[in-house]
Amino acid sequence: MMRIQQVRATVGKASSAKCLGNALMKRYSSSSSGVKEMTVRDALNSAMEEEMRRDERVFLMGEEVGQYNGAYKVSRGLLDKFGPKRVIDTPITEMGFTGLATGAAFAGLRPICEFMTFNFSMQAIDHIVNSAARTNYMSGGKQACPIVFRGPNGPAAAVAAQHSQHFGPWYGSIPGLKVISPYSAEDARGMLKAAIRDPNPVVVLENELLYGKSFPISEEALSEDFLIPFGLGKVERPGKDITIVGESISVSTALEAADILKEKHGVEAEVINLRSIRPIDMDIIVESAKKTNRVVTVDQAYSQHGLGSEIAAQLMESSAFDYLDSPVERVTMADVPMPYSTPIEAATLPNADVLVAAAEKSLYIKK
Repeated sequence: MMRIQQVRATVGKASSAKCLGNALMKRYSSSSSGVKEMTVRDALNSAMEEEMRRDERVFLMGEEVGQYNGAYKVSRGLLDKFGPKRVIDTPITEMGFTGLATGAAFAGLRPICEFMTFNFSMQAIDHIVNSAARTNYMSGGKQACPIVFRGPNGPAAAVAAQHSQHFGPWYGSIPGLKVISPYSAEDARGMLKAAIRDPNPVVVLENELLYGKSFPISEEALSEDFLIPFGLGKVERPGKDITIVGESISVSTALEAADILKEKHGVEAEVINLRSIRPIDMDIIVESAKKTNRVVTVDQAYSQHGLGSEIAAQLMESSAFDYLDSPVERVTMADVPMPYSTPIEAATLPNADVLVAAAEKSLYIKK
């Protein structure tokens, strides 16, 4: 019951207790009935359209979101459907329009503030951290800030050091923010809708390379009230020999590595899609670690002060520690600014081969 109460507090009053109970049993994944295909781009687009129709306080603001249909076409068609008062093209001034959006949230509106890339959010980090994330606490709970900050995050392709940073560890360390990192179309739809309805500031870290990828999506997940609450991961592939934890595009790397481990060694790897960075679902990781006795993390942030570091630290402090048969292994981006050169860029990023090697080390498999 406590778990259901916590989830209700996360998503507000949009879902009934019955829906919450059913979703908890499924770890917030939809059924396989009536499965269709949808890209992550279309999942995000449909989520914004439905929430803008549902609540006239919701509006979208950012560079090229209107007339150009979004730099990555995520906002395609929204200007025609809702007009320039609710789909607002801004100048190239992140500090300016993020401040406007945050102020609008303080006034009772529900802005979706899009960054063309989260690297540009550094221009506006004072508004995100000191205004959006802190004000509810500093006002004694009297001044909420219901705002969504969203856009592509992490490395893409040949965009070099200033456009390849992973902001999960940055924003994940800030009390007052909720930070999510969806992988699939189902994740993107359900979590963005939950973010828009949430009374708190939510950072939605998308991935440019996933926008065009298609995923199966059920009729249930296409429902206008399908929400995925924050703080609950998902087992993408069950296993018994080792746990691999990833988020966003790194889930693809984890699934690929799991296939290789099965083919090479007969190892059944359990792959967990973290989905939520703050709050983080340590329960699902601890439960899996107690079953498999080994954990490897993979993400595209840096190793120092990174997502894998936080998971490893919390595992050491948890009841799963005595179940581990080997140290937690971390697979991350190389500890260098991202190179522009394509082959060096590839060597900088975590891939399935590096992840398999980390898993073999954890399993004490000699090559």
